[in-house]
Amino acid sequence: MKDIEKSFLDNHNKEKDIWRIFRIISDFTEAHEVFATLPSAVSIFGSARTPKKNRYYKKTVEISQKLSDKGFAIVTGGGGGIMEAGNKGAKVSVGLNIKLPQEQKINKYVKYSLNFKYFFTRKVTFIKHSVAFIAMPGGFGTLDELSEALCLVQTKRTGAFPIVLFGKEFYKPLEKFFKVMLEHDYISKEDLKLYIITDDIDEAIEFIEKYKGKK
Repeated sequence: MKDIEKSFLDNHNKEKDIWRIFRIISDFTEAHEVFATLPSAVSIFGSARTPKKNRYYKKTVEISQKLSDKGFAIVTGGGGGIMEAGNKGAKVSVGLNIKLPQEQKINKYVKYSLNFKYFFTRKVTFIKHSVAFIAMPGGFGTLDELSEALCLVQTKRTGAFPIVLFGKEFYKPLEKFFKVMLEHDYISKEDLKLYIITDDIDEAIEFIEKYKGKK
């Protein structure tokens, strides 16, 4: 009896794995179809908990507007806070929503919405379909995306694209930790040139424009 139960469970899990593969393919296919019709995109990351009165919310709206004026589409996670601000300032806005136990609500400024079941397919889409990456202040999710981008550029697993850490007060302490890694020879001096830290919107946009069309 136990052998029969084990066989049933094994087959059931295999079927689940097969359907999971199809879901992964579907995520990538839907993303490709949407981005194929859009201009070059810039991804903006940051905390969903950022209130509208926060200066980084306002800065995100402004930087999104200026990038839109230069012909870029803006991609965010589609939720609230910094994500909402990024979509709000954009003429062409994309939201890559993730299905969570506590459902994330798509903000009203998203024009093109994609829903992902898996974090890794969502992260691949952010990197694959963006020519630049802006990290506004945020939590673990923002640091996860930032680390992914830095690692892929560092290891040359993706084309070199600009990475902007916006908010000196917030990101300078993180850079101090990067320098601790450097002291231990876990990264090289060149790796500290993979990004800029700035409070200046025009500097961020100028840094991004240098790479336009190169990815």
